[in-house]
Amino acid sequence: MDFGDFGAWTSYRRIGKENAGAAARAAEEAGLGAFWLGGSPRLEELRPLLEGSAELVVGTSIVNIWAYDPADLAREFAALDADFPGRVCVGIGVGHPEATSDYKRPLSNLEAFLDGIDAAAAAPIPTDRRIIAALGPKMLAMSARRSLGTIPYFTSVDHTRFARATVGPDALVIPEIACVLDEDTERARATARDYAKLYLGLSNYTNALLEHGFAQADIEDGGSDRLIDHVIPHGSAAEVAAAARAHVEAGADHVAFQALGAPAVPAAEWRALAAALR
Repeated sequence: MDFGDFGAWTSYRRIGKENAGAAARAAEEAGLGAFWLGGSPRLEELRPLLEGSAELVVGTSIVNIWAYDPADLAREFAALDADFPGRVCVGIGVGHPEATSDYKRPLSNLEAFLDGIDAAAAAPIPTDRRIIAALGPKMLAMSARRSLGTIPYFTSVDHTRFARATVGPDALVIPEIACVLDEDTERARATARDYAKLYLGLSNYTNALLEHGFAQADIEDGGSDRLIDHVIPHGSAAEVAAAARAHVEAGADHVAFQALGAPAVPAAEWRALAAALR
């Protein structure tokens, strides 16, 4: 699939489902190659994004295995792919233990879920049309073996470098980067900290940060300035673009921008970032 070098990441909680078509058009018109929908959506929820754009690749980031039957996911993919051939990417993940009471043995359960997709009576989701959210080495290895690669979230440049080394040269590494286009440093950090509050309380993310460039002191009290500035770059479009290029230099194939502190559909932010990256 051709994702392009850069894409948009958002959720319906942020933009409103009623704005899906407008958001997809805005991302495509800005020159972004892919649109990633977060918030553990159902796959069918991609339809208005696909309808609202001409060629944009649209993916989930992610469908949650604890909330899905693999046969249902395969069936929904087949229906969408029939209507929008070659434009749907199924991002799959296990979420995090703090949010899912059924969370147990994530590796073996994800493996079983992928087996279920491959055995579905409807056409299985091909390996090259699915991608896995992975942070640790075993999950990253599975992502390279059983999908296009990985879509890590809330991570560092060091993690992108580690992910590339772990999945090898052929699998994709597609990190999400939350960012704030605001040149007032203190205001931008406040916006970033408000967003980061949830993730700094989730062990999957904090463990990855601790293993790749940060210490416990960086995690505490809303996150150190060093962590906030690195994980959630802010400033001008050029400064955020430089942070994205750091991920590319570390091995990312594509970077997905989540614009914080912006209107429901951050069209101006997407245009500014795309222009800065040309």
